[in-house]
Amino acid sequence: MTKKELIKSTHQKFSAYLQKDIACAVGIVFDSIREALKNNERVEIRGFGNFTLRERKSRTGRNPKSGAQVHLKDRMVPFFKTGKDLRLKVDGKNDL
Repeated sequence: MTKKELIKSTHQKFSAYLQKDIACAVGIVFDSIREALKNNERVEIRGFGNFTLRERKSRTGRNPKSGAQVHLKDRMVPFFKTGKDLRLKVDGKNDL
């Protein structure tokens, strides 16, 4: 599902709101998650999952197009861990 599809689906469920208002709300949620991660904060959405940052150590990588070796510096990468309720729902073992 894309961001646009999420907005459209939400608009179908809440047709009293304008689609541009729903798009704004979705944008605010995504921006808030992005800002929290940028500030090295953990984002927890109960029943859904957690967004955190993980550190990747520097290493020697490979350019897949040319095959040349490149040095990759230390960096922080976003990581999402699903919540138990979401895992059970996706697995069909829990009707939320």
